[in-house]
Amino acid sequence: MSQHIPSNHLPSLSHHPHITHHTTYLHYSPPNHSQSIPHTTVSQIRGIAPQDTTRQPATTTTTTTTTSQQRTANTPTLQAQQPRRQASSSSNGTIGPLIATGDWTKDLVHLAKTAELKKHALTLQLHTAHILSAHASLDQKSQEIQDIKEQKNRLDSERTRLLNSLREINEDRDKADLMEVTIKKECDELRQKIDQLTEGDYAAAKKDVDRLRQELGQSPLPSLHATLEEKKVQYLNERRLNGNENQISNIKRTGTEPSETVPPTGKRPRGRPKGSKNRAKAIATSEAPPASSS
Repeated sequence: MSQHIPSNHLPSLSHHPHITHHTTYLHYSPPNHSQSIPHTTVSQIRGIAPQDTTRQPATTTTTTTTTSQQRTANTPTLQAQQPRRQASSSSNGTIGPLIATGDWTKDLVHLAKTAELKKHALTLQLHTAHILSAHASLDQKSQEIQDIKEQKNRLDSERTRLLNSLREINEDRDKADLMEVTIKKECDELRQKIDQLTEGDYAAAKKDVDRLRQELGQSPLPSLHATLEEKKVQYLNERRLNGNENQISNIKRTGTEPSETVPPTGKRPRGRPKGSKNRAKAIATSEAPPASSS
């Protein structure tokens, strides 16, 4: 391999008036060659005056250039031997200097973007969790709203039913009020009729009857008040007797019908049966003779 050295790299010769410049080529062996110093072929410099032989500026410049080229040529060899030295030092237990391989700037940019991606991914996961929680709460609230609507519909149905019942009750109450007014009116009319008969025709007829019975030596008729009291007592006795007879018939019918709710058992219950005492009193009352209407 040859390298061209321009003439401007020889400053001490460029301004000398008696020196002619020639192109110089440096030849060196590749790194696989032996460690001998590469041969340098330098063309002769012509036209040097005798008085300039002691200075030799061109020789010094050529030697410096040759030394720099030797260092440049030996650099690949040193780079090739460096991994071997590191391997030997690591095998001996000592760690040598680390050499960065690859494009470390791209690696730093990639690491920064990866960290930023992780940060945004964590933020996205947090927001996603909040959204899912809000959706769960929304579903729960929607279910509660649906339950409330169903309950409201049931309450509306019950309210409608109660309003209908209330309307029917009000109608029945109005009918009862009307019947009450009608019956009160009839009662007032009957009382007026009774008063008219008592003070008019009844009083005159009773006076005549009492006079004739006295003439015949008979006792006078009882007064109207006594007759009304007697009729009232008789009415109450008949009503009481009819009520007891209905009660006795209900008790007998209940006793003869088999009970469906109570299963038959083998043992009889102890003590007096229910209603026996009241039944005996009712029978004794019904068998008692009615009061005389004297």
